[in-house]
Amino acid sequence: MTSSRIRHVYRSEAGSLRARLSRKISTVAEASPEPAVGLRGHSIGGGALGAAILIPLFCILTAVGQTGMRAPSAEANEAVRNGIVAQQHGDMKTAITEYRKALAIRPDLVEARANLGAALAAAGDFDAAIEEDKRVLPVAPDKAGVRMNLALAYYKKGDLRDALPEFEAVHAARPRNISAATLLGYTELKLGDSRRAVELLSPLEPGQEANTDFEFVLASALIDSGREGDGLPRMDVVVQATHSFDAYLVAGSVHLHRKEFAQARADLDAALALDASVPGLASMAGQARDALGDTDAAAAAFEAALKADPRDFTANLYLGAIRLKLRDIEGARPLLELAIEANPRMPQARLQMAKLNSMTGHNDEAAAALEGLEKEDPKWLDPHVELAALYHKFHRPEDGTRERDLVEQVEAGQQKNGPPKP
Repeated sequence: MTSSRIRHVYRSEAGSLRARLSRKISTVAEASPEPAVGLRGHSIGGGALGAAILIPLFCILTAVGQTGMRAPSAEANEAVRNGIVAQQHGDMKTAITEYRKALAIRPDLVEARANLGAALAAAGDFDAAIEEDKRVLPVAPDKAGVRMNLALAYYKKGDLRDALPEFEAVHAARPRNISAATLLGYTELKLGDSRRAVELLSPLEPGQEANTDFEFVLASALIDSGREGDGLPRMDVVVQATHSFDAYLVAGSVHLHRKEFAQARADLDAALALDASVPGLASMAGQARDALGDTDAAAAAFEAALKADPRDFTANLYLGAIRLKLRDIEGARPLLELAIEANPRMPQARLQMAKLNSMTGHNDEAAAALEGLEKEDPKWLDPHVELAALYHKFHRPEDGTRERDLVEQVEAGQQKNGPPKP
């Protein structure tokens, strides 16, 4: 079956890459059972970013002893050891209790307070973790390590603006630390400064081509800054290496925007198979299927999108157009009415509503809408085609002939210029 010929939706549906990455902030830094300075949980690009930067904070014990502070009491020391064991086994409640027991005995015990901050963050109590990290930072021998924990607590809380200066401080202290740079770049990207992320990460890329976390963030920043030609090949490599939802989602949305429909469909269908709950994903997959002429599969995707969100503009528009093409007037009408209500100036919605009006005898309304679309974009073929048929229905053969001539001119221009560039 043929496509429903909706054009220009791809950019608006794909939207800003930062919007597509919004899901990731909630999954990148999940709680780790390690009492560690580092990324707590899922890696960004499917690699091992978290493991790459884990620095056990209980190593601070030796460093504290070297600062001239007196050794902790046996009871406090035992509580710290118990807390570390519990934390390593994922028992954050016990770990927090043990660290607080140690601090009740020795409030100046740096390792207990640092590990308490990590355990609180792992338990999801980010405000308390931030408080502990701030308290221990002035006296910690490994300030960069504590700053990393503080940055991650802000990051996991969703407070990226406060996370940013902490990540910057870690990067300044450890400029060749790829994991810290990756997290900083990702935070800059999330805050809308993708060009700065590119400037930060590009010089560090040699030797990191197999680091999927690093490449995911750099590729995302390149794409978001308008350099799709540089970013998309990197993201495609990440897709093949990790088969991760986020890489499929970003790559698929960009391929869709570039009208590379076969690759877009492959990526978006793979993302759907991993997690169909993400808003807008089913609609994007439906667009790719529709563009490839697989109308039945496209309709199924749009129906799934509307079950999740009955006011999904793209799903209403496309499914309405598909039903209209099948002459299912009553099935198309409510969908197209919702689409035009949601975005009354959208050319595609106006075109489909004009077709509906023409098919149901509302010829004056159809002609007015099509003439408006033709005036706004004389090189858009579809309004000319519809007007040619409508004028002949009106018994206006001269106008109909004029429109047919315009159709031939537009088609000739399209053949001469070739397909539009992505």
